[in-house]
Amino acid sequence: MAFGKGCHLHLIDGSAFIFRAYHALPPLTRKSDGLPVGAVAGFANMLFKYIEDASGPDAPTHAAVIFDHSSKTFRNEIYPAYKANRPPAPEDLRPQFPLTREATRAFNLPCLETEGFEADDIIATLAREAREAGGRVTIISSDKDLMQLVGGGVEMLDAMKNKVIGPDEVVEKFGVGPERVIDVQALAGDSVDNVPGAPGIGLKTAALLINEYGDLETLLARAEEIKQPKRRQTLIDFAEQIRVSKRLVTLEDHAPLPVALDSLEIRDPEPEVLMNFLNEMEFRTLTKRVADKFGVAAPTLPAIAPGGGADAAERWARGAAPAAPAAPVAAPEAPFDTAAYTAISTREELARWLEAARAEGVLAVDTETTSLDEMRAELVGVSLALAPGRAAYIPLGHRAGGDDLFGSAELAPGQMPMEEALALLKPVLEDDSVLKIGQNMKYDLKILARHGIRVAPFDDTMLMSYAMFSGLHGHGMDELSERYLDHRPIPIKELIGSGKSQITFDRVPVDKAVAYAAEDADITLRLWRRFRPMLAPARATTIYETEERPLVPVLAEMEMAGVRVDTSVLARMSNAFAQKMAGLEAEIAEIAGQPFNVGSPKQLGEILFDQMGVPGGQKGKTGAYGTGADVLEDITTMEGQPVAARLASAVLDWRAISKLKSTYTDALQGHLNPETGRVHTSYSIAGANTGRLASTDPNLQNIPVRSEEGRRIREAFVAGPGMRIVSLDYSQIELRILAHVADLPEMKEAFRQGVDIHAMTASEMFGVPVEGMDPGVRRQAKAINFGVIYGISGFGLARNLRIPRAEAQGFIDRYFERFPGIRRYMDDTIAFAKEHGYVETLFGRRIHTPEINAKGPGAGFAKRAAINAPIQGAAADVIRRAMVRMPEAIAGLPAKMLLQVHDELIFEVEAGATGALIETARRVMEGAADPAVRLSVPLVVDGGEGASWAEAH
Repeated sequence: MAFGKGCHLHLIDGSAFIFRAYHALPPLTRKSDGLPVGAVAGFANMLFKYIEDASGPDAPTHAAVIFDHSSKTFRNEIYPAYKANRPPAPEDLRPQFPLTREATRAFNLPCLETEGFEADDIIATLAREAREAGGRVTIISSDKDLMQLVGGGVEMLDAMKNKVIGPDEVVEKFGVGPERVIDVQALAGDSVDNVPGAPGIGLKTAALLINEYGDLETLLARAEEIKQPKRRQTLIDFAEQIRVSKRLVTLEDHAPLPVALDSLEIRDPEPEVLMNFLNEMEFRTLTKRVADKFGVAAPTLPAIAPGGGADAAERWARGAAPAAPAAPVAAPEAPFDTAAYTAISTREELARWLEAARAEGVLAVDTETTSLDEMRAELVGVSLALAPGRAAYIPLGHRAGGDDLFGSAELAPGQMPMEEALALLKPVLEDDSVLKIGQNMKYDLKILARHGIRVAPFDDTMLMSYAMFSGLHGHGMDELSERYLDHRPIPIKELIGSGKSQITFDRVPVDKAVAYAAEDADITLRLWRRFRPMLAPARATTIYETEERPLVPVLAEMEMAGVRVDTSVLARMSNAFAQKMAGLEAEIAEIAGQPFNVGSPKQLGEILFDQMGVPGGQKGKTGAYGTGADVLEDITTMEGQPVAARLASAVLDWRAISKLKSTYTDALQGHLNPETGRVHTSYSIAGANTGRLASTDPNLQNIPVRSEEGRRIREAFVAGPGMRIVSLDYSQIELRILAHVADLPEMKEAFRQGVDIHAMTASEMFGVPVEGMDPGVRRQAKAINFGVIYGISGFGLARNLRIPRAEAQGFIDRYFERFPGIRRYMDDTIAFAKEHGYVETLFGRRIHTPEINAKGPGAGFAKRAAINAPIQGAAADVIRRAMVRMPEAIAGLPAKMLLQVHDELIFEVEAGATGALIETARRVMEGAADPAVRLSVPLVVDGGEGASWAEAH
């Protein structure tokens, strides 16, 4: 049938379909050989739905599915960096690309791609030809780049939302009609495709300029007329870059086509061909639906792994609403039977298990060791699980003498030689075709890395739980097992005891260790089977796949690298702190009028409340007055109690120095690893609800930076010989995110112009000029700026600034009057949390708020946490994304990433490469939000270098 007037052409954006299917579904594998087919399953279901829906008076007469041929096109010749920021396709998606082409042909739909051109160019060419022939065109895609084609008989359809995109919708998106979309895109650029555009000009500004001047060339020719000096200079300086950007975003509508338009006539699928393909892919549910539609017999197929995946693909393709991620009803599985677990003690037994693991394509792994310190722990054994109830333990380092604390150093009989077992395990644990499953996989990665094994690929059930249920409960294996599997694991204390009689795991008899260790692997596998299909309905796939899981090997490498510490510097500081404490103790005794034990809350309380008569003292169950930091902070601002205020202030100073001494200058020396000569902190990915990393053993996140003494501790963290420490720190990232999400015009413009945000706030609030501002006024504004993010109260601000509460509350009230957008953001966030039970970051991280509707004292805290979580969580997302991208970015440099401390990354780099490292790392950090979120304020990273962390920061 010749294409002409009255014909209707459907152009399906196949590349978009593939990625949408991949990210929306759990990873499914073909049962027979473990081939990844999750994206193919979703893609095939979408095509079948399309065929079912493509009927009626407006049905297409012609159709085609369009794909990208490769990542390189003619645009790379125009601008070599085009799409350079895009990460490579996931490993498990790559083998599915050709299968989606096969699926398209199996459904008897034309499958088109052209070397050197993007799918969008082919769509533009076909749309032009169809329009010139007098027909209509519907482009089935939501891609904004295709919106320049809308109009004159061409429309778009967002199939997932069933929303038609016409000229009005284009104006809503870009602020201009379809004919001027490329002008706006050329100005605004595109961080996803690395189209440079005009620096500092976003979509809204670009639309305003184009609407004012008519088109891009007119705007550039009249750039001198623009009143805003920065905008004017940008258009003048970057005119050629903007023109190049326009060439990049303009679709080529005369691309060479592999077929003629007339040949795209709709044809029904051939049932035998389609059934053969679906049979080969082992898509059980879809095969039955196709068989029913065409009246043919459906073959019997094995289930796709994991169970239920094909059904999930069908529901998703049909647009069914996702289920709530509450604890699901488990499919019947083998009951837990620890007596059925086995010990693997021979090469032949282990080889059989590993052969079965290759056949399954999935293997749960867990290690048993002598310590929680991964850098010092000795490997005792490895447990494996292939299916629910099918688990085993490989004992490797159990000592003779059983659970005798002072037993023999000799190995117990019946164990494989460790080197032999690890040599057999290594190929499977490193095999890309076998997915390893773990609970808190970072620990096992480090243990096995010390034995020369790099485990990949893997899934982590702890992080799956964290991505879905952050804020609802803990993510340890025992809690998850009881909550989601209704099974209480064997307590570790039953094997190793507690207190002084506690033994290490190598002293546990092998027969007792088998049940405990194999059960861990069995539980982990069952949790994975439960959690994996839940990720997509819980809208947690993106966070898990782009932040949580890929961060594991990054942190493992950082932790194993460790940071050099100069113990002589710590010793000198410890002595200096001891002297300062002694001086403060003398001062405190003088203020109190008598000497007393400053470290005794009981004695301090008696002096403050009984002898000095400070009102409001409250005794606890022990009969002693409460003298916590909050109580003392209140006393420092209390009117009519000048002596008590001085005493409370001095005690707070003493406590701060005492904590620095005990927690850092004394304790850090004990954390030095004798083998490496470095301190190796451990980061908890799931330690904070908002996504912030927590640091333990030692905790390097809480080194104070506000006091001079706290900052000095960083002097002890030093570079090795011939090396330098480099620090890169996000500047006021949480305020920048607040300005974006709360839409605060004054703050956004200040950040764009590089204005001192705290001075600007002080000027706005207190009506004082920025020039020559009193540092005290700026300090007050800074305290409010950061305090607001955490929902600070008048009491809290009074403590921070040590001013009367009424004055502090007045500052806060005036702040909200000056920046009403912040109050609006807070009210909207609380309302959202109350309605949905969670809040969400810009990147899709959900933080549940189960206490948001509580009454009483906890209500205020829950509201403050809900207000802060999207801000702090988004900042955490940004630095996680930067850390995930960093290893590849700095791979060619003699540098290692060592530490993450809140918004700061610390590196160790050869002395001659510091400039290159700072430039590269800054680029990664400042671009970390893209392409997921286009912030309306720039991210700025401050960098420095030095012989120590203190010098670099």
